[in-house]
Amino acid sequence: MSAPGSNALPTTSTTQAPPATTPPDADAAAASPRERRPRHHRSSALRGRGGAEVVRWLLLLAGAVVFAYPLLWLLSASMKPRGEVFDNRLIPRTFHPQNYLEVWDQLPLLSWILNSVFIAVAGATLITLSSSLVAFGFAYFRFPGRRVLFGLVLATMMLPGAVTLVPNYLIWKYLGFLGTNVPLWGGALFGSAFYIFLMRQFYAGVPRSLFDAARVDGCGYFGLFRRIAFPLTLPSAIIVWLFEFQASWNNFTGALIYLNFGSAEDYTVPLGINYAMQRFSPTAGGHGDYQYVMVAALVVTLPMLILFAFGQRHFVDGITTGSVRG
Repeated sequence: MSAPGSNALPTTSTTQAPPATTPPDADAAAASPRERRPRHHRSSALRGRGGAEVVRWLLLLAGAVVFAYPLLWLLSASMKPRGEVFDNRLIPRTFHPQNYLEVWDQLPLLSWILNSVFIAVAGATLITLSSSLVAFGFAYFRFPGRRVLFGLVLATMMLPGAVTLVPNYLIWKYLGFLGTNVPLWGGALFGSAFYIFLMRQFYAGVPRSLFDAARVDGCGYFGLFRRIAFPLTLPSAIIVWLFEFQASWNNFTGALIYLNFGSAEDYTVPLGINYAMQRFSPTAGGHGDYQYVMVAALVVTLPMLILFAFGQRHFVDGITTGSVRG
């Protein structure tokens, strides 16, 4: 009890709150998962990613070696003398580059190449134009039975080549073209079901308003194809041309059927190489000069390599464009 008359005031205790502090775990929670990850974990992840890259490149290199080995073997065999052609050495024990000069005297190789180039260019060009016209007709015109007719065209793709081999032979025999190269490129005038289907997808992706505007300006149907449809779908035409050129260049069965009657100078590349194999075979009276066959096989491969080198950009562009439009 306080004495009377004293000036004592009541005492009040004021407590100040401690300053707010962020718990240590809050910064760790706010950090990104990569920052929270311990340093040794990050280094191990980098090492794992680097190891995966190394494995991937090793697999790609192994695949490249596997695919390139036949070409390397062919190149090596073409520079060997007769007795070492099949010794399976990638580096020849004895270099004999004279094979590349002697082969032109041993085989009519230049005639084979020129014949194959003519047939491949003619067939690829004709089948590209004919298939383009038919594909444009199916894509642009609307007429009764269009779907049924297009289905019949696609149904011809189901027929094996062996089924139509004899009828085609009889047709060309009746026309009098046996022993000539006309049957090897003449059939391209009638197009191909696969190429018609492929190019129709491209033509169907062209806006129809472009054709309507051209029709208003007085453009004819062939003008629609020549001035609008074909230029806009040029990648598809390049694809068809490349495919058909390769197919014609490697066509051995057709040349064997229609060209196996006359002189060897009229042969194409595949039939010519088969002729060379038989000519130099010891069982047929030859001396086993297979080094000339290797040179011929390597020389006739160069046009396809050059064609792919110059046409691969159009090929890839055409494939991607077709996939987007399809």
